[in-house]
Order: sequence, then C-alpha cells, then structure tokens
Amino acid sequence: MLFSALVQAAGDQVIAFRGDCEIASLSMDSRQKQDRGLFFCIPGARFDAHDFAPQAIQNGAAALVVTHFLPIDAPQAQVKNVRAAMSLMAAAFFGHPDRDMKLLGVTGTKGKTTTSYLIKAIMEEAGNKVGLIGTTGNMIGSEYIKSEFTTPEPIDFFRTLRNMRDAGVTVVSMEVSAHAIAMGRLAGVHFEAGCYTNLSQDHLDLFGTMEKYFECKKSFFRPEWISNAAINVDDDTSASILADIKVPHSTYGICNNADIFARDIEISENGVNFIMKLSDVNEMPVHLQLTGMFNVYNALAATAVGLIMGVAPQVITAALEKVKSVPGRAEMLDTRTPYKVILDYSHSPDALENILIAVKEFARGRVISLFGCGGDRDHLKRPIMGEISGRLADYSILTSDNPRTEDPMEILSAIEAGIKPTGGPYTVIENRREAIRFALQMAQEGDIIILAGKGHETYQEIMGIKRPFDEKVVVRELLEELGR
Repeated sequence: MLFSALVQAAGDQVIAFRGDCEIASLSMDSRQKQDRGLFFCIPGARFDAHDFAPQAIQNGAAALVVTHFLPIDAPQAQVKNVRAAMSLMAAAFFGHPDRDMKLLGVTGTKGKTTTSYLIKAIMEEAGNKVGLIGTTGNMIGSEYIKSEFTTPEPIDFFRTLRNMRDAGVTVVSMEVSAHAIAMGRLAGVHFEAGCYTNLSQDHLDLFGTMEKYFECKKSFFRPEWISNAAINVDDDTSASILADIKVPHSTYGICNNADIFARDIEISENGVNFIMKLSDVNEMPVHLQLTGMFNVYNALAATAVGLIMGVAPQVITAALEKVKSVPGRAEMLDTRTPYKVILDYSHSPDALENILIAVKEFARGRVISLFGCGGDRDHLKRPIMGEISGRLADYSILTSDNPRTEDPMEILSAIEAGIKPTGGPYTVIENRREAIRFALQMAQEGDIIILAGKGHETYQEIMGIKRPFDEKVVVRELLEELGR
C-alpha cells in the first residue's frame, strides 16, 4: 500500500507530508525488523520514539509518522496526534475490518470484563460468531489469543479485527479503556452500541483528578463514537451522561427507575437468583452462576446491549444462565477444601469493597482478604484500600501486587496507614506466595479467602521484569505442599 494512501486515510490528523513509497508493514517498536515498514514515532512520558527513528530505518522502516519532521532521508508525515493517526492508518492498511462487523463497547471503572463476556454469550446464543477483546485477552469464538492491553494499540487492534473478520466473526464485544480513549487509540472507530457501567477511583496517575477521568469516559458517548447506548442509572455520574446524550439509549439499574431492572435478588456462593423486569415484556426469572450484586449489574448491562442488538429476551436469559465463570472475576477455585478460595481482579477501592461485601453475604465463617497495590500507579488509593479491608474483612493479609519499580514495603506501609485506624486484625507478608501459604494455613472450615488484585494475570512485575505467577497454579502447588 502506498504511504500517500495511508496519509490520506489519516485525514485532518495530517499537518504535512513529504515523499512516497510502498508500505508493507506497520510498527511502533524501532527494534522490530520490518519489510518496507511504516514506523510511528510516539512521544511518551519516559521515551520519545522520535529518538529511535534511525534505528527503525536500519531495521527496515521505509517511512515515518512524526509530530515534527526529522533530518532523515525518508518519506515522513507530520501529524497532530501520532496514536490517532496510527489508528486511522492501521484501519486502512488492514482493510477497514471494523466496517464489516458490529462493535459493542463497554466502558467504566468496574465490570467491563464480565459484561463483555456476558455480551459475547448473548450474541453467540443469538447465532452470531463473536470476537472478544479485553483485559483477559482476545477470543475468536472459543479460540483464546493473548493480549497485553485492555484495549490494544491500533496496529494490534486492527490486525486482530482483520483476523476476526477473516474467521467469520460478525460481532465483537470489547472493553474500551479510558487510556485508549484519552490516547486516541480508537480514532475513527464506530460502535453499534456503547455501555457505561460505573465510575470509581482508578487511574489517577494518568488523569490527575476524578473529574478528568470521568470526562474521558463521558466523551465515549457521543454520536461520532456510538450509535446506541446502555447506561447504569444507579451510578451517580450517569445523570451527567444522560443530560447530554444525543444517541438512542436505554437505562438499567436496581435502585432507580430504569428500562431494565432487577428485584427479589438472592445471593449465595453458588450464584444469584433475581427477577428481571424489562420495560416492554413480563418479568423473567434469572439464575446466574456468577455471584455478587455487582454481577447482577453486569447481567443487566449485557441485557441492555443484547436488546439494542435485537436479541429476544428469552435468548438473553438463556445465555446469561449458561455462563459459569469469567477468568479472575469472583472466580471460585476448585480447591476441594473445607474453606473456599476466590480469585478476583479487584485492584481499586470500590472493587475491593464490592467483593468483600458480596462474599460477606454468604460466608459461613471468616472472610480473609489478601491484597496489595500496584507500584507506579495511583498512590492515593493505597490507604483507602487498607481502610476498606480493615473495616470489612475479618482478617487482612497485606502483600505485594505488581510493585513494578517501587519498593514493595513502601507500598505496604501506605496501605497500613489506612488499615491501622480500623482496628481490624492484619499481617504483612511481602512475598505473595508466602502470603497465600499463610492464608491457606490459617483458613478453617466455612472461611472464604479472597485473593484480590491479580485475577487473570499470570505474572508478577518486579523491577521491570514479569515473573511467572499464576495464582491458580500457586494455590494448587501450595495445597499439595500442605497436604490438603
């Protein structure tokens, strides 16, 4: 494909360009070997890829996308936002696969992963071949494909969509992260439906304030992004979205008046029973195999999207009831012990509070909370999460999450500052494997251990190195060592 054709696809992102050549590959990694490649010089917080353009040329790049022209003898396009231009160019390079499928996007602080899985189940029950893009990885039907980001960078995103289209996928259920919206990763992409789950504290390391974080999420609900919307009316921030929304929309909730709502909710360790009421049909009983009040909201969100897509209510409920689990989301591990172990991705204050409240509703014994906080991320949430666990859990075990480049003990000290005033019993064990061992040893019949923060992740990131750490494997190994 000609460089000039890709420049044309980037539209008003382009300020100026010079030169032309044939392009056979796209890259944002200067170390990657390319064949007639187009290299995107992304300026970042730590590194500016413009500095690595000569290396990219040596490795086969034939042209560059830049924010300012470089003194390099190669065709270049100067653009306003490199990531936004990359999205538009990647779409054209891979043949605009997004135009041949219905994209269904879920955004919000919590619930994105589970809701996207439930939407996938609903659309499959309705007879579609469905792709999934999100935090736990990507899926084409039942085939799993590893992914690094909740919402992939544009090159990977459009390559994935192209593979999905070639495999016969007609509907894609995907998570839309605030990072992706803010950075322009999805420029030019249009969604048939967008779903808003909720807003709570997270990602303040990027956005600085909750107001900026919310405005980023809210910006997704504009006509240029979506054709229809499903909004959680119980979230306090939803009123602002609903006041300004310019696309057809429906609401869901439990506490406030909504088009789709649930009542008579019964929660147990085996799932949730509730009655779902739709605005234009009779009440429908639902039995979810997923537990917790938050999963009632996730089911309502997925239902709202399913109805937007024209799926019959009976098909929707049948699909919801078939979903047994979502990786790392309130996932009950098969430990065959007199106590339970639940794996959950809760790594924000609201998410930790939700899983603790949910489990306390059916726990016969103590609730043991094991968690930490990620390094190089929002520092403000650390004492807040400590306070939540100290107040709600019967016992807390503070340990490492992904410390990244930070000193793990400094992170744990910040969590301790929040837990101490609660008077809740706790211990600090920095080594996460040993912390899990301690939890398994102290647990008694009827207790429930919540391993919070890692969820589906199969690694622990320490000083820039991702070391293998799959908590499902770790629990199984430790139980064998303990003879249980």
